[in-house]
Amino acid sequence: MKTHSTKVAEVEKKWILIDAEGVVVGRLAAFIANRLRGKHKPTYTPHIDDGDNIIVINADKVLLTGKKYESKKYYWHTGYPGGIKERTARALIEGRFPERVLEKAVQRMMPGGPLSRAQLRNLRVYAAAEHPHDAQSPEVVDVKSMNAKNAKRG
Repeated sequence: MKTHSTKVAEVEKKWILIDAEGVVVGRLAAFIANRLRGKHKPTYTPHIDDGDNIIVINADKVLLTGKKYESKKYYWHTGYPGGIKERTARALIEGRFPERVLEKAVQRMMPGGPLSRAQLRNLRVYAAAEHPHDAQSPEVVDVKSMNAKNAKRG
C-alpha cells in the first residue's frame, strides 16, 4: 500500500458559504481553519494548499461565551518603545471592522508559515449579509445546526 500525496494540479477547491449569525466564534473558527487547510478531505496533504474557499457573512453577529465580550483583549505593538496597545472584543465588534474578531480567531488556529498565509487568502469575511461571490455559486454550510454547542445557549 502506498501513501497518497496530492499534486497541486489535482486539487479541487469548492466554495463554501457560512452564515455566522448566532454562532460561537471559537467553534466557527475551528471549523473554518480545518476547511481552509483541507483536513476534512481524504486527500489531505500537509504541504499543499488543498483547502476550500470560504465566504463568511454576518460576521458582526458572532457570539462570545462567558464574559469574553467585555474582558477579552486583543493586543498589538506599534513598534515604538511603550507602544503596546489593546482593544476589547466589544470595541472590535462594535467598531469599524467587526469581521476582524473572526479573522484573528481563524488566523491564530492555523500554523504559522507561508502556506498558512496563502490558505488564509482563501477566506473572505463580510460583516453584512451581502457578498460579491454569487458567480462562484457557493455551497451553503449551516455550522449552527451541526452541534447544539455551536450556538450560544441562554
